[in-house]
Amino acid sequence: MKNISIEIKWAVLFSIMTLLWMVLEKLCGLHGKYIDYHLYLTNLFAIPAIWFMVLALRDKKKNFYAGQMSYKQGLISGIILSAFIALLSPITQWVISYIITPEYFPNVIKRSVEIGYYKTTAEAEANFNYKNYAINSTIFAFIFGVVTTAIAMIFIRTKNTK
Repeated sequence: MKNISIEIKWAVLFSIMTLLWMVLEKLCGLHGKYIDYHLYLTNLFAIPAIWFMVLALRDKKKNFYAGQMSYKQGLISGIILSAFIALLSPITQWVISYIITPEYFPNVIKRSVEIGYYKTTAEAEANFNYKNYAINSTIFAFIFGVVTTAIAMIFIRTKNTK
């Protein structure tokens, strides 16, 4: 358990950061009045997401590997971290969907039909619902985490000076 305690810590921190981001989106009106901008502005979440992954990998390098971490060690750590974030994603999405912003799905369903993105409410409801978001966020969290790790470790790894 000690081997993965840093990954568990950062997965929990990542989930908390995600919840805070959703509160910020809601407070800015992106789940209501300004929902038309949500599709674009929610992508800014990539900035803190990447930052948290880098901080987690640097933490692992400094506090577990004593400052000497190979690309492979970092990649394994990032994969484990991504898996934990993915495992927490359905719970995080549930808190977002039912506690932080329960009005998001009705608002986005209504608006997507109004602008013709979907022809019927039923089509929109099939896409905008907790189950679909929980599945997609789980898959996306894992894939995005692994890709971010693969790139970040190019810069974080300990370079051989031989």
